[in-house]
Amino acid sequence: MGRIVYDTAVSLNGWIADEERSLDWLFEAAGGEDPPADLLPADTAVLVEGSTTYEWVLAHERLLERPERWTELFAAKPTFVFTTRSLPVPVGADVRFVRGPVGEALPAIRAAAGEGDIWVMGGGDLAGQFLDAGALDAIALSVAPVALTGGAPVLPRRVGSARLRLVEARPAGPFARLLYDVLPG
Repeated sequence: MGRIVYDTAVSLNGWIADEERSLDWLFEAAGGEDPPADLLPADTAVLVEGSTTYEWVLAHERLLERPERWTELFAAKPTFVFTTRSLPVPVGADVRFVRGPVGEALPAIRAAAGEGDIWVMGGGDLAGQFLDAGALDAIALSVAPVALTGGAPVLPRRVGSARLRLVEARPAGPFARLLYDVLPG
């Protein structure tokens, strides 16, 4: 069974989206539009995200008008989107909408991933729900050389240092790459 990894870009002061729920700040940062390949999770079999992240990516990449771009970005990987609303799907994309607690969706997500990893892309509250369910194995952060005045926090939970073990800290282009294993609580 693969690992469940919350892997996200974050501002220097801990925000994953700005006050308008936008990630434009990331793509304006040096290296943000074309990040080093080693910043993207390599062994991902399944993507998981909340509806805000999904809708932002749809709009930013114009995926409904350019559905071939979905394959360029995510290949044929199943994408689970936690939402309570009906949302559009790019033609040819394997998007599966789920409602309810993370724990109830985990069997289907793990089955789709097989032996591969599961990438929790965002948002921070969704990653926190995986943590609360005891299902988060690692947190990987790409710290961008940007400071924001507010927005969505990287992880809106209190997590003590006894639960996080630093595995790696290194530069990756203009980013700082941090990888933590999440220990049982």
